[in-house]
This record gives sequence, structure tokens and C-alpha cells, in this order.
Amino acid sequence: MCASLTRSLKSQSQFSKIALDFLWEFFKLSLKGRHVIQISDLSVQEIDEICGLAEQIIVDPNSFKDVCRGKILAALFFEPSTRTRLSFEAAMLRLGGSVEGFADASYTSTTKGEILADTIRVVSNYADVIAIRSPKEGAALLASEYSACPIINAGDGGHFHPTQTLTDMLTIRQLKGSLEGLTICCVGDLRFGRTVHSLTQAMCRYPKNRFVFVSPKELSIPEYMVEDILKPAGIEYECAERMEEVIDSADILYMTRVQKERFFNEQDYIRLKDSYILDKEKMRRAKKDMIVLHPLPRVNEISYEVDSDPRAAYFKQVKFGMYARMSLMAKLTDAL
Repeated sequence: MCASLTRSLKSQSQFSKIALDFLWEFFKLSLKGRHVIQISDLSVQEIDEICGLAEQIIVDPNSFKDVCRGKILAALFFEPSTRTRLSFEAAMLRLGGSVEGFADASYTSTTKGEILADTIRVVSNYADVIAIRSPKEGAALLASEYSACPIINAGDGGHFHPTQTLTDMLTIRQLKGSLEGLTICCVGDLRFGRTVHSLTQAMCRYPKNRFVFVSPKELSIPEYMVEDILKPAGIEYECAERMEEVIDSADILYMTRVQKERFFNEQDYIRLKDSYILDKEKMRRAKKDMIVLHPLPRVNEISYEVDSDPRAAYFKQVKFGMYARMSLMAKLTDAL
């Protein structure tokens, strides 16, 4: 009787393992051909898988240098960018693929009146994946409706920037060891800051995280972020106007610049642009193991004297961004 039961349980266990292995293989293929417009397009499990693959690439990049051979990235940047555009291009090149596209929309057919939908219809015939940045909210979503290949939102106005969020999360995993139980202090332009919106949306899905939002009233976190994301998730948060009062609680200090390009009134920009400047004096109040992140470019919001502090992680963050994009594009193009 006992032997029979043991054999039965063993058989069931083997069947369960086969079933789980099948589901895992299916799950690993589930990103093929997908659009990534905002970070919520990815499940927590998919984010963890993308970060996990990126960590494998970090350890042994040579093993991945040919996985996208024959694949083409179209980088369509309708808005100025240095880090994001070059990061996408470097990521595809390091995977063995190639890149086409533009960094200045004035040299494209849009100057002749071509609409975005037609541009995407054309370009998606040439490429295996498209990264698009636009100053217009919703541009990436519109592009996804007309594309024959995966669209990655590389930033659409003040909305979302999902690959920056993957970059931020990979950096946090690498430097803090976990995406759970953290106090994330976001400082600066929280109204127009698409990187803050995306990071908040993502980190709300991991347990025991809390947020501190530091900004002038004019640049506070949008109401929809509070009502549609923070409150439904039961996330603890607080708002403040002085960084000095809350920096000691932060595990992650996420600095952002006040974005001149989002203002209609230059006087408002001038009045608010230097609201928060991180310097050595403020860093003395912070935890010894806190890390400072910034999506870059910085203007005045982080003093250069902070760069030598071991807690300053924003240039490490840049390199992690390339690995995160390598992982995501390999998944979307079914290279891995």
C-alpha cells in the first residue's frame, strides 16, 4: 500500500514537473511580438524574467553577441535624446543585430506632411522591432495600432518610459538585492516626469514598498497616479516640499530635473528649475546604503561633488539600461 502510494505520488510529481516545464517554456515565449507601451504591459513575472536575463548578459555578454544576428532595430526619435537612443542602438549592436532610423525628424517625410501611422506602416516592413520616442503623449500607442512588428515606447511626452523603468529596476536589483520592502523618494518634476510615473506604476506591484514624493505644489504627482495606481494598490505614500525633511528615510533617492520642454511659460520654469539641489550636506542626512538614481540628463539638481559618493549610482544606471534593453529586444524578437 505504502509503496503503491509512493509510486503514485512520484508519478504525479513527475507529471506536475512536466506540466510546469511546459508552462515555463510557453511563458518564456510569451513576449514574442508584443508591444511595450507602458510598464503595465509586462507582468511582474515578465519583468523579473527580463531583469534575470539582463543579469545573465551582465555576467557573460559574449554568450549573447550573436543572438539577434539578422534582426533590425528601427530607432525613430522624434524628440532629442542621447542616452536612450544610443542605449537602444548599442544594445542591438551588442546582440549582433543592426540599426536603422533617425535622431532628427526634420530629415524625414513628416516634414512633407506624412502622418505617424503611415511612417510606422512603412518602417515596420523593414524592421524586426521599433523603438519610438515622441514629444506627443499617446504616440507609441498609436504606432502600435499600425505596426507589423513590436513597438517599444522610448518615451512619449509626459506619459511613460517603460525601458527607463526596466533600467531603474535592474539597477535596484543589482545594488539593493531586491525590489521589495523599499522606500523610494522621488524628487523634482513629478507632474511631467514620465520616468517617475512608470517607476511608481511598476514598484507598486512589489510588496511592502512605500513612496515619498518631494516637489513644489505646481509639479506634484498627478492626481490620476494617486487615484488609479497608489490607492488601489494600498501603497503607503507621503508628499513633502522639503527634501531635507525626508531624505533620511529613503532607500532609493530618485532625482529628476525640472523639464524646460514641458513648460508653456518660461517664467514658471525659471522660478522652479532650482527647487531641489542634492549636495554633500544633504547626503550626510541619508542612509549609508541609500542609492541615488537619476534618468539623466541632469542640469543643476545633483551637485558634481556628489559624483564621488559611493551611493551615487546614476552612471552605473546608464550601463544597466543597455543590458535591460538587450534583454527586452531579445525577448520581443524571439531571439531567446
